[in-house]
Amino acid sequence: MHTSRSLTLARLPSGVPVRTTVHAYGEGELVDGDDGPELDAPGDVPVVYAQAAQHGREVNGTAVLRRLHDRLVGDATEAGDGAESGDEAGPTAAELAGTLVTVPVADPLTFDHVSYTTPESLDSRQPNMNRCWPGDREGSLHERMAARLWAFAGEADAIVDLHTGSPSMATHTVYMRGDDDCRGLAEAFGTDLLLAEAAGDDADTEWDERGFAGKLRVAATREGIPTITPELAHSREIVPEAVETGVRGMLGALRQRGLLSGDPDPWDGVVARNHLGRVIADEAGLFVPEPDLAVGDRVAEGERVGEVFDPTTFETLQVARADRDGIAYSVAREATVTAGATLVGVAERIDRE
Repeated sequence: MHTSRSLTLARLPSGVPVRTTVHAYGEGELVDGDDGPELDAPGDVPVVYAQAAQHGREVNGTAVLRRLHDRLVGDATEAGDGAESGDEAGPTAAELAGTLVTVPVADPLTFDHVSYTTPESLDSRQPNMNRCWPGDREGSLHERMAARLWAFAGEADAIVDLHTGSPSMATHTVYMRGDDDCRGLAEAFGTDLLLAEAAGDDADTEWDERGFAGKLRVAATREGIPTITPELAHSREIVPEAVETGVRGMLGALRQRGLLSGDPDPWDGVVARNHLGRVIADEAGLFVPEPDLAVGDRVAEGERVGEVFDPTTFETLQVARADRDGIAYSVAREATVTAGATLVGVAERIDRE
């Protein structure tokens, strides 16, 4: 079974509603309630919630949910957005032993602006929707939008929050460090690199400074809902390889949660700690990474990863070096950098947790 409903997330100052679409597949269905669409699902079956485009320029997740929709409803298209031969032969919604709820565009405002955040005029308090979960029905614009989606996400048994990194970032999946259920879901999604993000007393100062406590993954995990954030490759463009990775990951997650029969593929990748190592630009200028440095490469503490130079005098301002042993999961490719910008993100490998 597949049902969908239009969902009003909030209203703009002019009174124009901010709307998106919610889909439900499997044993549950969306019905019209007093406050908009609601999920009507049997209480004894698992529910998985997946959303995409919480940041509007991160569109590959939306394409993943479209391709997954095509497979589940038996309506494979010729859209070329990551379709594999035999896509139409995939599992159907009737085969789901539970309910999958998806929101392909979680933040229509940033989507329409092809942006990461909303304009300050719309929400000066919470311009980044992924900093205010579980939201507030009487709060700012983004807080209201998050609260409306939390009505679905907060009732799920697992959450996949699809994001898209930049072309200079390695594909990876982030999960809450020390949470075995989150780790199992991340392994089932199947990216080669998993980043374990610490919380609470184990987190670094960046956690508080950047408001990470309001991320959907954090809010949901604290409520006992296993949640992961896959970061697929390339923002602003639909890349078939990224979509294919996302579809395989979603099918693995559905198997791991028991919605599909069988087990997810065995995982044999690398786990590293997130948001620790960052090679920072000491001065503004132009950054040139080492020509043989690629995302996913292992680097050693003190290893040269590039240089920043003055574009007017050609003087080398900084020889950038890795601050720790680890994996280069991001490398700045946009040459113009300001002081304090991240040149290379280094994730510290964890052999055992």
